[in-house]
Amino acid sequence: MKLLKRIVIALVAIVVVAVLVSFTMPRHPTVSRSIEIAAPVETIFPIVSDLRRFNEWSPWFERDPEAKYTFTGPVDGVGQTLNWTSKKPEVGSGKQTILRIDAPKEVEMLLDFGQQGVADSTFRLEPDGKVTKVTWGFSSDTGFNPVMRYMGMMFDKWIGPDYEKGLARLKEVSEKPPPGDAPAG
Repeated sequence: MKLLKRIVIALVAIVVVAVLVSFTMPRHPTVSRSIEIAAPVETIFPIVSDLRRFNEWSPWFERDPEAKYTFTGPVDGVGQTLNWTSKKPEVGSGKQTILRIDAPKEVEMLLDFGQQGVADSTFRLEPDGKVTKVTWGFSSDTGFNPVMRYMGMMFDKWIGPDYEKGLARLKEVSEKPPPGDAPAG
């Protein structure tokens, strides 16, 4: 009986220490990736600020081309919302809403993943001569949930590669000449 009591006390102590350690971890995990695109902000900004164009460069679209997408709110600008539903867990379901636009420099969005929580996403565009630096950011509030605090430590590993892939596709889309501007051959 003493052995069982010691095991229970040890397990409780481990859980208490794990919870206490979780509160030393960042409450607001962030992910950020940047790329330089050989296009002016006037070309890139309309692509990142219009959720109807998201799947042209989205890193998640190819994971489930059968996902369902609907748009609510205004056709463009603040309040425009992209809703998605997928049977594939790596795509999931949720909605993305534009909260703030500071044209042509920044777009701020709210991501709502239902029971999995909410997060903020931003696009910042910085022109520099003939290139534009685009930074895609993500931040979340894990609150006082110890499990989410541990998960927050993995966000960069989980989300970062998708952001890199999406930015590479955004670069392709943005650097492609508009129809009718192709060189004659």
